[in-house]
Amino acid sequence: MPRKRTDTAAKVLSPVKATAWRKRRKGERVVFAGGIYDILHPGHVQLLEAAAALGDRLIVGLNTDASTRRLNKKGPTRPINKLKDRLRVIAALACVDAVTWFGEDTPTQLLAKIKPDILVKGADYHPEQVPERIHAGRLALLKLKRGYSTTGLLKRLTS
Repeated sequence: MPRKRTDTAAKVLSPVKATAWRKRRKGERVVFAGGIYDILHPGHVQLLEAAAALGDRLIVGLNTDASTRRLNKKGPTRPINKLKDRLRVIAALACVDAVTWFGEDTPTQLLAKIKPDILVKGADYHPEQVPERIHAGRLALLKLKRGYSTTGLLKRLTS
């Protein structure tokens, strides 16, 4: 029997379509995870799978390329992969129901429209470092997989 093909590209939604997607999810617990997700690694997968387990639907918001470059800790050479490519890779993950983007340094404006039930961040954050949490029902800080980071991976590749 041939394998069923899935068009995961359909999970990539503009911010306007992501807002409409959320409105159609009344009665479902929607979880939001934001980030750059530049070079996908097991730490990203673990975080997104744990985020998805908290609710009925997971939507991921990616920083645009310009937003990523503005983040001091990432630097001018990041992202390695362009937004359209990062969106497509994240959309292909089984645990992700939708993926969109935001151009600001934080997803505050997007979250104000989507209003997720749960906002997920890595446990390397403290609640006071996540002001956009006011637009979610609650904030969940999830444990990160030790030894995995895109910055660390890039350092190993260039040394």
